[in-house]
Amino acid sequence: MTDVVSDQGRHSPLSPPDAADLVLDFVNTRPIDGRAERLADASATGRWLRATGLVHTETLITEADAAAARELRQALVTVLLAHAGEPDGDGATLEAAEAYLRRSGAMYPLSPVITADDVRLLPAQVGVAGAFGALLAAVADLARKGTWTRVKACRNPPCHLGFYDRTRNCSAAYCSPRRCGAQVAMRSYRSRRTAGAEDAPIG
Repeated sequence: MTDVVSDQGRHSPLSPPDAADLVLDFVNTRPIDGRAERLADASATGRWLRATGLVHTETLITEADAAAARELRQALVTVLLAHAGEPDGDGATLEAAEAYLRRSGAMYPLSPVITADDVRLLPAQVGVAGAFGALLAAVADLARKGTWTRVKACRNPPCHLGFYDRTRNCSAAYCSPRRCGAQVAMRSYRSRRTAGAEDAPIG
């Protein structure tokens, strides 16, 4: 159940591979645009894991599993924001996220499956640990294909929706230039106008 589907044959970097769909589905379990939190508790987390086929229907999901899923998700969102060029001050937030993901790699190890045609990384565990391992395997598959940095999170603070950058130069920073990009541009414009008014001489 924790096998990660690997795309066969040549794949255009401008089209999201299956691994990207899995990672994006996971990071977009957040409460975005009025949608409910899909990893709110053990019951909700279990529904998502079973719907994606990452665990068997009889797998027990605990509140600790749900908390771990949210922590893993937040670490991935931080990295995806970095992919979109989100500034991180002194870099402490990104550094903490990367450290968490390194620890996750040790907690949810992967095993190489070698054939004459390919090498794939699959979870070495089963159950919830195997499900988290499958998510890490999907990230590894994207990195192997050279498309990991195309998986991003929208830089618009109210949004942070995960998306796949289909631009040729991998320059997208917002899930929707017309919506989120325009909102950021308007906030920046208003901020400049406010700052200009404050700096203007009186009298």
